[in-house]
Amino acid sequence: MGQSAPAYRRILLKLSGEALLGDQDYGVDPVVIKRIASEIAEVAERGVQVGVVIGGGNIFRGAGLAEAGMDRVTGDHMGMLATVMNALAMQDALERHRIVARVMSALQIHDVCEDYIRRRAIRHLEKGRVVLFAAGTGNPFFTTDTAASLRAIEIGADVLLKATKVDGIYTADPVTEPDAKRYDGLSFDQVLAENLKVMDATAIVMCRENDLPLIVFSINNPGDLVRLVDGESLGTSVANRLSPTGT
Repeated sequence: MGQSAPAYRRILLKLSGEALLGDQDYGVDPVVIKRIASEIAEVAERGVQVGVVIGGGNIFRGAGLAEAGMDRVTGDHMGMLATVMNALAMQDALERHRIVARVMSALQIHDVCEDYIRRRAIRHLEKGRVVLFAAGTGNPFFTTDTAASLRAIEIGADVLLKATKVDGIYTADPVTEPDAKRYDGLSFDQVLAENLKVMDATAIVMCRENDLPLIVFSINNPGDLVRLVDGESLGTSVANRLSPTGT
C-alpha cells in the first residue's frame, strides 16, 4: 500500500528558541537542530508547504533584558536579531537535507536574508521551499507567538503547530505539578478564560478571530511532527468548535 496523503496542504510550525538548546545552556545544539530539520525535511518531501517561525530565547530574550534595566525596545530588537540567527542556522540544517529554504526577515538585512513580502513568501511555498520567518513581526512588544499566528494567517496555513517541551496543554505545569492533567482538546475561549499560558493572549485571539486551528505538541518526541501532518491525534488541539475534554 502507498503512503497516505498528508492531512494538511500548508502548515506553520512555531519553534521556541529554547527548543534548539538541547542539553546546552546557550546557543544551538547541532544534534537537536539536525533532528528537527530532518523532520521538517520529511514533511516537505511529502508535498506539504512548510512555514517556520523560530523564537530567540536561546540567545536573547528582550523581555528579560528589559527586566534587568535595558530599554524594552532595544531589548526586543536584539531578540529579533536572535531569531534571524536561529533561522539562518535552520536554513543551513535544512539545506544539508537537500531542502531549499528561504529566510524572510521582518527587519531589512539584505546581506543575509530576504525581506518579508507576503506574496513572495507564498510563491516560495508554492514552489516547495521551506520559508523561515525571522525577526518576529518587526515590532517591539510583540512575541514570536504572535508573529507565528500572524504569519500563519497571512499565508493561509491550514493549521498552526506549536512545538513545546511537553506533549500538549496541561491544567498546570507538569514539570512542577506531577498531578496536572493534559487536555485532548480545548476551545480558544477556554484557553483565555483559564489563562492557560501556552501562547500569549494576542496570539490566541488572532487564531480565534481568524478560525485558525492550533495544535500543541512535543518537539522532544522524534517523529511527532510527521505523525501530526499524517493526521494522527497527538498533543492538544485548540479550535473554535472543539469540545474541551481532559485525559
